[in-house]
Amino acid sequence: MKKPELLAPAGSFAKAKIAFLYGADAVYAGTSSLSLRTRAEMGDDDLVKTIQYAHEIGKKVYTAINIYAWDNMYDEIRKQARILNELKVDGIIVADGGVVEIIKEEAPDVDIHISTQANIVSYHSANFWHKNGAKRVILARELNKEQIKDIINNTPMRLETEIFIHGAICFGYSGRCFLSDFLACRSANLGDCAQSCRWAYNLYAEEVNNPGNLMPVEYDEKGTYIFSSKDLCLINEIPEIIEMGVDSLKIEGRLKTEYYLATVVNAYRNAIDDYMQAPEKYDALKYLKELEKIKTRGLTVFYFNDRNNKDFQEYEGKQYNPNYEFGGKVVEYNEEKSIIEIKNRLQVGDALEIIIPGQIDTYQFVIDKLWNSETNEEIPQVSPGKAGQTVKMKLPIKVEKDWIIRRKK
Repeated sequence: MKKPELLAPAGSFAKAKIAFLYGADAVYAGTSSLSLRTRAEMGDDDLVKTIQYAHEIGKKVYTAINIYAWDNMYDEIRKQARILNELKVDGIIVADGGVVEIIKEEAPDVDIHISTQANIVSYHSANFWHKNGAKRVILARELNKEQIKDIINNTPMRLETEIFIHGAICFGYSGRCFLSDFLACRSANLGDCAQSCRWAYNLYAEEVNNPGNLMPVEYDEKGTYIFSSKDLCLINEIPEIIEMGVDSLKIEGRLKTEYYLATVVNAYRNAIDDYMQAPEKYDALKYLKELEKIKTRGLTVFYFNDRNNKDFQEYEGKQYNPNYEFGGKVVEYNEEKSIIEIKNRLQVGDALEIIIPGQIDTYQFVIDKLWNSETNEEIPQVSPGKAGQTVKMKLPIKVEKDWIIRRKK
């Protein structure tokens, strides 16, 4: 067995550090204007810091230029490619054949990864991209496990494979969707998706013999989320995925919170490591319990086990976990009074959990006292006001900077 890479999203430099802290081997990030998440907080300066930081700690960064580009975008693409080549980014994620050619010209020292947006669903397509310079192919989410095995078994060993294992599933074919552009003038293929598939819609039926007489077709009085899908979760399938020989396991979510990243990355990090160490003892339930503590829609394995699976629509819209939320992030540890950046309201008596990097079991405790960070005055509760607001509390164990604390509602 080879140990697969765990690849996490990085919507900002701060989120990249959280992903690495909780066990990601690599992160993927977008440029400020040329990826499919242009609303992420990863500016050019943050991208530089992310690449430098990753290389200092022996980790990797892949950068996305995976838009389908208009001709007037190619000057900017050339510029970005040259910059990424100088920064020695570990890979550039590309979907458009024209952009691939530019990367080969302007960033010859950087590996090319073919995006899931390219809809690779066969080894014929994978081999085509390999012949045209690809080091890695990110397979379409619509594939099942037998199809993934066929691709791995019928492509050169030096061509790496990457699959999604967790996160949102797009209604469009591997993300190629025009619905957002059509309804909101925001193109998903240029990085500005309005997530129109997540909207609630009202449907009306018209009687053929009585034109204009529209009768509502409703799931309930709020309408129905006819396009919205559940979130992908392959935690149960990790053993089979590792045995298949997939090179990289990818988590979706560049717009998610640091709390989401810490929880999901830590769960999959432990799952992969535990299986590699003792395959016969693998128990997906304990990792799943952690994953269920984050805001999420319903979970599905999509088509991985069965091409005929229909259990992936989320007709009720967003089903957020009601029991847990982001409590805070450690700014500074002190045995008496640690400084915590507040993410949601905290008060004396709240039950908290410390998410410990490298451990699936959290440390649970109850807030005994809180102190104002500026005046050191004891207070009963605190609510987040300005960005970066902090509070002091006594923590039951020694922690490190940036560890994430979960609050039980």
